[in-house]
Formats: sequence, structure tokens, C-alpha cells
Amino acid sequence: MTYQLTLLVAILVSFSPSWGQTTIQERADWKTYYDRAGVRGCFVLYDLRADRVQVYNPSRTDSAFLPASTFKIFNSLVALETGAVKDENDTIRWDGVHRWVANWNADQNMRSAIRYSTVWFYQELARRIGEKRMREYITLSHYGNEDISGGIDVFWLDGGLRISAREQITFLRKLYDNDLPFSLRTMETVKEIMVLEETGEYIFRGKTGWAARPEREIGWFVGYLERGEDVYFFANNIDISDVAEEADVRARIGITREILQSLGLMEKPAE
Repeated sequence: MTYQLTLLVAILVSFSPSWGQTTIQERADWKTYYDRAGVRGCFVLYDLRADRVQVYNPSRTDSAFLPASTFKIFNSLVALETGAVKDENDTIRWDGVHRWVANWNADQNMRSAIRYSTVWFYQELARRIGEKRMREYITLSHYGNEDISGGIDVFWLDGGLRISAREQITFLRKLYDNDLPFSLRTMETVKEIMVLEETGEYIFRGKTGWAARPEREIGWFVGYLERGEDVYFFANNIDISDVAEEADVRARIGITREILQSLGLMEKPAE
């Protein structure tokens, strides 16, 4: 058995316990999108109805990294469930400290904070939730490696928490299926604030992440696309270099859109 085939078999086994006899298709051709963007990474796409995984660079899909701001999805769930905020429109006042992203320097609610990826807002939510309750929900949900060491307001930024691309997909599917230890109202609210684009053909939900503090910077874009009864879950993970930082950050979403467009799942921009 070749190394590559062995790797695909291992991935199939790792997906199978919760997903049944999932079909795995390696998409080496997707390397074109990464090469064009000048980045290294991996991509996982799970078609729920077909029970099929398409994967680029399978050797990386089980590598675990800091979730960075993709953790805002989970943080939102816990904050709403525990009453750290009343609802997604409950405002937390800006502390007056000027930060490097202009949109962060204002009062925020969960809607604006997830849109702008406002770090201070979600750090405040984590402090309000507290270590005990956060740990309980992390464990109950089996989120990543379930390690919240390093500080209650930084563990997903430069602490102990790690998650792989495959685990991101598993978590998102549980959210879609309402199969997490949260109320239906909480889960539906978080799904709603995750919407990035809605057309007559599809609903596109997602969240970016950028682990900028560690020595090795990592970029994420995770979410799912709904087209009628069809649902496609995706996780894009890339390396971010100091040299091309701004371009690499943009590539998280750009590559994802290109892949989904190539499959006819999203509209291509007008020429």
C-alpha cells in the first residue's frame, strides 16, 4: 500500500465513527488555488447529503492548531447559554483603549463583534463565563483537545486549546444538527449571526481566525454553505508568513470561495 493511500485510509477511519461509511476523495488539483495565493495549507469539504469528504493535503487535516477567532463561534454559544450577555444585541461598552483594528474601537454587541472579530469583546465574555463553566461546556462538547490552560481570556489565542481541520468540521456539523449541549434558541442565534452572505440560491456561514501570537502564524476560515437541502461544511487552514501577511490573511476566504465556485456551489464574481 502506498504512503498516500495509507494516509487516506487513516483519514477515512478517523471520520467514520460519527459519519458512517464516508467516501473520501483527495483533491490534489486544489493545490492550484494555494499556489496562486502563495500559501501552504489544507482544505476539507464535507457534503452532508452525499456523505462525502473532499480533501486537499490530507497529511495536514489532523494537525491541531490554535483555533484563534474561529473559537468565537463556541464562545458565543457559551455566553448566550450562561447569560454572560442577554442576547446577541446586548451591548458591552468600549473601554476607550485604541486597538489596531478601527472597528474594534466602539461599543459592541455580539452581532458586530463576530462580524469584526472583536477580540476584546470576546475576552470580556470569557471572563464573565469563568473558567469552571467554560471548561464544562468545552468538555461536554468535545471541542478540540478540550484544553483551556493559559488564561481564561487568552487560551484560544496563545494558550493550550488546539483543534484540527477535521475537528472543525465535526463541531460545525454538530452545530448544524443542533447536537451540542446548548438550547435550540442559543444554537439558532449563533447560526444566524454567522451568516456572511445570503442569496436566492444559498446561505453562506463562516468565521475566520488568525493565530498571530505564536511563532508559527496560522489562518483559518471555517463554516458551511446551504443550498436548499444540501449542506457543505468547510475548513481552510493556512500558514501565514510575516512577509506576505496581508495577502495571506485575504487568502483564507479567497481560496475557499474559489474552491466552492469551481464546484458550482457559489456564484462567481461578474467579469
